[in-house]
Amino acid sequence: MLRLMRFDLTTLNLILAIEQTRSITGGAEREHLALAAASKRVSDLEARLGVQLFERHARGVEPTEACRALVRHIRTLQATLHELESEVVEFAHGIKGHLRIAANAGSIAECLPVDLAAFSQAHPQIRISLEDLTSAEVQAAVAEGRADVGIFTAPLLDNRLETWTYRQSRLAVLVPNAHPLAQQGCVSFDDLLDYDLIGLHAGAAAQELMREQALARGRTLNARLQVRGFDAIAQLVEAGLGVAVLPEAPADRFAKVFDVKRLRLEEAWAQRDYVLGVARQQRLPTVLQRFVDALCPVAPELFQGLKQ
Repeated sequence: MLRLMRFDLTTLNLILAIEQTRSITGGAEREHLALAAASKRVSDLEARLGVQLFERHARGVEPTEACRALVRHIRTLQATLHELESEVVEFAHGIKGHLRIAANAGSIAECLPVDLAAFSQAHPQIRISLEDLTSAEVQAAVAEGRADVGIFTAPLLDNRLETWTYRQSRLAVLVPNAHPLAQQGCVSFDDLLDYDLIGLHAGAAAQELMREQALARGRTLNARLQVRGFDAIAQLVEAGLGVAVLPEAPADRFAKVFDVKRLRLEEAWAQRDYVLGVARQQRLPTVLQRFVDALCPVAPELFQGLKQ
């Protein structure tokens, strides 16, 4: 049976210093320890772990593979402790909480900024951080504790999440003004499959949805260009390099700025929901509960649509 070991930060910092200086003496000096005390700490840790951390030579020491693995974890721990210290210190400056949000590009482009601004204005003592990820990455980040809350589109891939409907959205088509389809007010997905498609990077929800729809029709998705950001997509469409499927709100904005036209996509799957998800727990922290209540005030019960 594995036994949980306790590590003290002084010893871990010493190991990192020795690995960097390639010298127990150098490491001891950097951590302000006597050489004998430093040597004993290293020996004791090696005995507890049951592995050799350093190969001793006349000119110093060389870290073993076990030591390199330990050092990677020490660096991760240091970064976590630094983040912890920074966040806790904020409480002395009036900050009462930190909300880590992960969201997909569509929600950030369509609806989330306005709601975040309103929430920040109502709760100025809550610090908000936002990370742009694909819908699948958002779900993983929330389930694994790297984010407190996520905004994403279907399908639900992780049953460790509790979810609510946040906003409804619709996909639209963007084509150059001189494109053969530009004279039509609406198009089907079959109309688009004869042209090169410009989309977001692999893994983006809309991109994966179109790939599935193309396969269902026995066709290949001509995804010639994949970029990060809807602005880049609009510019590539304007340049005549292809057509694009993207959320309706940014498509409308781009049609006013670029030499492109927004068309309605006549497909049932073009209508989709943005979903707010948190990790399943008996009771949400106060900060997180306030955020859920602010964004989903009329949907207190678990959203079931994604689970069917």
